[in-house]
Amino acid sequence: MEQSVLECLGVEIIGVMSPVSICMFLVVLLVYALSSPSSSAATITTAANLVYAENPADSPAEKFEGALLNAVVFVGLIALVTFLLVLLYYYNCTSFLRHYTRFSAFFVLASMGGSILLSLLQRFSIPLDAVSSLLLLFNFTVVGVLSVFAGGIPIILRQAYMVCLVIIVAAWFTKLPEWTTWTLLVALALYDLVAVLAPGGPLKLLVDLASTRNEELPALVYEARPTVATRTPAALGFMVAGVSDSEASRIELQVVSRDNVSNNDDDDDDIDANHGGSDEGERSPLVGGMRFGEVVINEEMSPLVEMSGIGDGEDAERVMREIGGERGIKLGLGDFVFYSVLVGRAAMYDLMTVYACYLAIISGLGCTLILLSVCRQALPALPISIALGVLFYFLTRLLMEPFIVGTATNLMMF
Repeated sequence: MEQSVLECLGVEIIGVMSPVSICMFLVVLLVYALSSPSSSAATITTAANLVYAENPADSPAEKFEGALLNAVVFVGLIALVTFLLVLLYYYNCTSFLRHYTRFSAFFVLASMGGSILLSLLQRFSIPLDAVSSLLLLFNFTVVGVLSVFAGGIPIILRQAYMVCLVIIVAAWFTKLPEWTTWTLLVALALYDLVAVLAPGGPLKLLVDLASTRNEELPALVYEARPTVATRTPAALGFMVAGVSDSEASRIELQVVSRDNVSNNDDDDDDIDANHGGSDEGERSPLVGGMRFGEVVINEEMSPLVEMSGIGDGEDAERVMREIGGERGIKLGLGDFVFYSVLVGRAAMYDLMTVYACYLAIISGLGCTLILLSVCRQALPALPISIALGVLFYFLTRLLMEPFIVGTATNLMMF
């Protein structure tokens, strides 16, 4: 039975948008929960503000200059670390990279998550002793690391801890000074373009190595695989990956096979139909030359648009027989983090800016997916969404909010 474009793409788009929306919503709640009306927000000292410490008494020109220096230094450090990861991966230090990723997740959950837990306990005056707090944090961290990296873990638990990692990192980034935060977001979006699209970009080099070896890249990746088996036909899958540790973001377009053949008779019928010369199957609305169900997503995807490498007919059947099973969408955590940072920073001003930034980010993500289907090559995931988010924030803050407040105050709109 023929399906509409919305029916084919609806589940996959929701699989992409839902975790992003959940992360942004929870970060906004956390920002409001930790903000105290009696005291000013405390800033932190990280690699993002090593050069310049923002002072409220500084002039706007001084703040912009210092924030620009902080962004240049931070992006330079990211590029340096990424080239180091390329070098390690080139010399087959994959085990070291995997252990480094595990340590990163442990550090985020234990150290940064523990700090947020302590702030919540103090903010709401929750009577919990130190021993119970440490025990709770230890169990949370150990279960989290095992859920993210161990096998045989329920996918819903893994997804929940991935969201927790994003929320913790994003909440820490929102503690940066305002000028540094906005300048850093713009600088990261620009760096993303270079890292993904430039011939000598560090991420492009890393991806080329992984593609040549046909290996997996060790990284913190969110898996949007459905938690419950569905009966719907195969649908188009998107992959939106981002900066995980030092990786720049990118987007990947895949075709996901949703149907597992239940018996051998169905297999024989499908093979006979394919080899009988009938090549007219249901076509992807975004990938013109591919039929649904002919390409499966690998367990860990490289940030390339998989538009080639698998022919129709025998090659597709061979891949499905070799891999089999149901595969889901892989999303890098970096996009989650920086989208949530933008919305969290907007939440420090007004809820109107939060709504505007959220809609801008979701719209930018949709535009990136559309461009991906047109360009048919790897595209960075941050630039469009970050550009729209920053633009809508300042337009809302400088133009829309004064207009809405003025008209509402004078009873012209209510």
